[in-house]
Amino acid sequence: MAVKSPCIDVCEFDSRTGYCLGCARTLEEARKWDKFTDFRRHAILNDRKRRESKLGRPVGPRDDAPESD
Repeated sequence: MAVKSPCIDVCEFDSRTGYCLGCARTLEEARKWDKFTDFRRHAILNDRKRRESKLGRPVGPRDDAPESD
């Protein structure tokens, strides 16, 4: 099964880091996501905490976050 895109349709990019405020990918990563191997997609997703740290805040909903009612 292919790695699902983390896009949440926010698509606003931080001018300092170049990361999307919704999914923490760069514009190039978002555009080329469908062409990446699952290995590359996992690498991008696994880098999310470091990217959030550079942004100074968490981005989008997380798979490991508890669901709210």
